[in-house]
Amino acid sequence: MAQSPPVVLSIAGFDPSSGAGVTADVKTIAAHGCYGVSCITALTVQSTAGVRRVEAISADLVSETLEELSSDIAIAAVHIGMLGSGKVTRVVSDFLAKAGLPNIVLDPIMKSSSGADLIDAGGARLLIERLLPLATVVTPNLNEAAALTALPVTNLEQMRAASTKLHSMGAASVVVTGGHLEKAIDLLSFMSSRGVQQEVFKSGRQESNSTHGTGCGYAGTAAKNWNLFCAAVFKIHFRRNFVRITDDDEIFR
Repeated sequence: MAQSPPVVLSIAGFDPSSGAGVTADVKTIAAHGCYGVSCITALTVQSTAGVRRVEAISADLVSETLEELSSDIAIAAVHIGMLGSGKVTRVVSDFLAKAGLPNIVLDPIMKSSSGADLIDAGGARLLIERLLPLATVVTPNLNEAAALTALPVTNLEQMRAASTKLHSMGAASVVVTGGHLEKAIDLLSFMSSRGVQQEVFKSGRQESNSTHGTGCGYAGTAAKNWNLFCAAVFKIHFRRNFVRITDDDEIFR
């Protein structure tokens, strides 16, 4: 009898161009031999050119969706992307705290590369206070690491400092992605019996205009391949070898 594929839950926004959000997640999940289910947190008006409008989904509807899915399906991993509002962030936090699901990858999305806010102030606060400690790994880029820690994050030493602070805020493992740096660097930081350990990964760049949704892909892939690799390490290898790093690698997830 064929073995059932692992089920990965994507909690994220809807991108009508299917370059990011839950539709991109479901495609990536299938490409890695898993089965994707999703809970939409917000609708957007966007294309590959940018986000024009964001409309958060009712928190009650998000809560009901999560409860229905978890009551019917054994979820092996979770990818959290765009949340949209404080109300949605709260119900997602409440659900995850109660459900005790494994392998939670938090992609702390704050803004699109075109400057649109993808979470409100209340949601950002709850993401830090509630979701960060629940996540198995958090995957901020430079701007997101700065927003989460209130520290400047523009070089490797500052990436190290931000990661250390994220650990003090409750993060178990951190991958800070440095695709915006002159020389692309990713920093893996994790807690062990010896304290905070950090590893630097470097990669060349691949020139491309097709960067919409790369963040969604590389962060989500960590959740989809948990049984094959440590999620944080796999995220880095995926970023280097599948997505690659481009000069305009952006914040769309």
